Amino acid sequence: MQDLDEELWKLGVLSKTKHNEVAPSQHEMAPIYTDANAANDQNQLTMEIMKKVAEKHGLICLLHEKPFAGVNGSGKHNNWSLATDAGDNLFSPGSTPSQNARFLLFLAAFIKGVDEYQELLRCSVAFAGNDHRLGAQEAPPAIISVFLGEELEAIVDSIVNDHDYTDRKRKSLRIGVDVLPAIPKDTTDRNRTSPVAFTGNKFEFRSLGSSQSIAGPNTILNTIMAEELEQFAEELEGVKDFSSALHELIKRVFTEHQRILFSGNGYDESWIAEAERRGLANLHNTAEALPAYILPKNIQLMTSHGVYSKSEMMARHEIHMEKYCKVIGIEAGTLVDMVQHSILGAASAYADKLCQCLAHKKAAGVACRTETALAGTVSTLCDELMDRTLALKTALQSEPNAPQEELVRYYHDVVFNAMSRVRDIVDQLEQLVDKSYWPFPNYTDLLFSV
Repeated sequence: MQDLDEELWKLGVLSKTKHNEVAPSQHEMAPIYTDANAANDQNQLTMEIMKKVAEKHGLICLLHEKPFAGVNGSGKHNNWSLATDAGDNLFSPGSTPSQNARFLLFLAAFIKGVDEYQELLRCSVAFAGNDHRLGAQEAPPAIISVFLGEELEAIVDSIVNDHDYTDRKRKSLRIGVDVLPAIPKDTTDRNRTSPVAFTGNKFEFRSLGSSQSIAGPNTILNTIMAEELEQFAEELEGVKDFSSALHELIKRVFTEHQRILFSGNGYDESWIAEAERRGLANLHNTAEALPAYILPKNIQLMTSHGVYSKSEMMARHEIHMEKYCKVIGIEAGTLVDMVQHSILGAASAYADKLCQCLAHKKAAGVACRTETALAGTVSTLCDELMDRTLALKTALQSEPNAPQEELVRYYHDVVFNAMSRVRDIVDQLEQLVDKSYWPFPNYTDLLFSV
C-alpha cells in the first residue's frame, strides 16, 4: 500500500487514507477529493496503477465486485457535493439565515432529484459484476433511498408538519429557512446500509461497483441536480416575497418527496414491503434495471441539458445490454471449459483412487465405510455436475434470435441461473476432493496465503 501511495503521488493522485477491510487480503484506499472531472481521471489511473503495483509484488489486484462467494465483495463510495466558484460548499449547513436557506434549498433539490430519477441512478450502477453485490447483506440494497441522519431527518419532518424541532439539548426551535440548528457531523453517518447517505457536507453514493468508471453515476447526479435547480429558479426568480416563496417551495418538495427518505435497516426484509408501499422502484438486477435507462423522462432529462442526444442514449443502452450478455456468456463458457477439462477429470480420478483403496481394504478384510460413502457421494456429484454442465452448454448454444432486450433477460434468467446450478455442485466437490487432485487453488490458498 505504501508503494501504491508513492506511485499515485508521482501522477498527482493524492492518495491519503488506507486500511484493511473486512475480507482477507482486502484493502481500501481513498484519495483527497477534487473536482469531478479530475476525480474521474484519477480514479481510472488508480485502478490501473493498483494492478501494476500488485503485479510488481507478485500479487493480483482483483477489482471484481464479488470474486469469492460468501466473502465480502468490493465497491466504491462516491462522495459527491456542489461548491461555488469561491469554494463555498452548498451542502454545508450554515450559520446565518441566508446560508441555512441555501442549504435547505439544495437539500430539497437533491432529495427531489433522487426521488424522481431513482431508476436512472440505479441504472448507473447496473452491470454483471455488481449484481453479485447489491442487496447482499454487505452493500446497499438495490432500492434507492436517501439517509439524512436522525437530526436532519427530524428537521425535515418539522418543516413538513409545521411543528417545533427539539434538539439533543431539549431546546425547542421553530424550524424554517431562517432557523436551522447546528448539525454535528458525527450524527449523519450511522446507517451503512443506505445507498445514498448525507455525511455532513456531501452525499455518499455507495452503490458503485469496484471495477466501474465513476463517470456515469456522477454525470447523472450532476444532470439531475441541474434539472431540479433549473425548475427552482423558474419558480423563484421574480417573486415579490422571496422568503415566503422559498419556504413554501422547500416545504412542498420535502412533503412530496419524503418517501425517498429512509433511516432504517436496508437489509431488513420489511424494507422491501415498505418500499413497495411507498412506490419506490426495486430493480433487483441488471436485466430489470437497464430498460429504465431509456424511459421517456430519462431521455428528456439528458437531452434537455445537452448531455446526450436521444440517439446517444439509445446507443449507450444498446452497449450496456450487449456488454451484459457478453460478460455472462464469457463467464459461462469459461465455467464449462473448467468443468469439462479440469474438474470432472480430477473428481473422477479421486473417485477412482477411492475405489482402489476400497478394493484393497475389502481384500484385506478391513472396514471401509468412509471410502464407500465418499466414493458414492463423489460419483453421484460427478454425474449431477455432468448433467448440469451439459444444460449450461445447451443454454449457451440455444441463444434465441431475439432483440437485445430479450437476450438480456435470457442471459439472466436462463444462462446465469444454469451457471449457479453448476457452481453449487463444484463447491460441494471442492470440499470433498483431496487437495492433491483438485486442479485449482482453493479458498484457503487464495485468501490466506498472502
